[in-house]
Amino acid sequence: MPHARSEYEDFRKIAPDAYELVLALGQVAAKAGLDKQLIELVKLRASQINGCAFCLQHHILLSERTGVPADKLNLVAVWREAPVFSVRERAALAWAEALTLLPDGVSDEVYAEASREFSEAELMYLTSAVASINVWNRFGAAYRWTPAKRPVATNAAAS
Repeated sequence: MPHARSEYEDFRKIAPDAYELVLALGQVAAKAGLDKQLIELVKLRASQINGCAFCLQHHILLSERTGVPADKLNLVAVWREAPVFSVRERAALAWAEALTLLPDGVSDEVYAEASREFSEAELMYLTSAVASINVWNRFGAAYRWTPAKRPVATNAAAS
């Protein structure tokens, strides 16, 4: 029998201190100046790997709001084969995968590629973004948070 579901808002109410810490960790990369679209792509990829439907849907919706092109959203799962990603995005996605699949380790090649594209500080902030989404994924998957529904678009011209 599956365990009981707990929703995202329950986390905020039941453990507000933990919620605020995880939330803050997730915000430092953008506050440090890393591109928000890049951060969203990284969070999408980690959420795909971890199988967190809640986080995947959440970051798809955020990606759309930040202007990530549909081709990138549709192809992030196969980014190695898709020519729509920049060298910097590829380095970030490889970094995110290596940190999300940590038992496989971070290869010297992945580290060198990331270090070429990101300053030392940027790479640390990128690491914080990957760490934060991996924490969120663990909550979302463990408690089976329900993915948000896509807001219904209104058509003001139709009347």
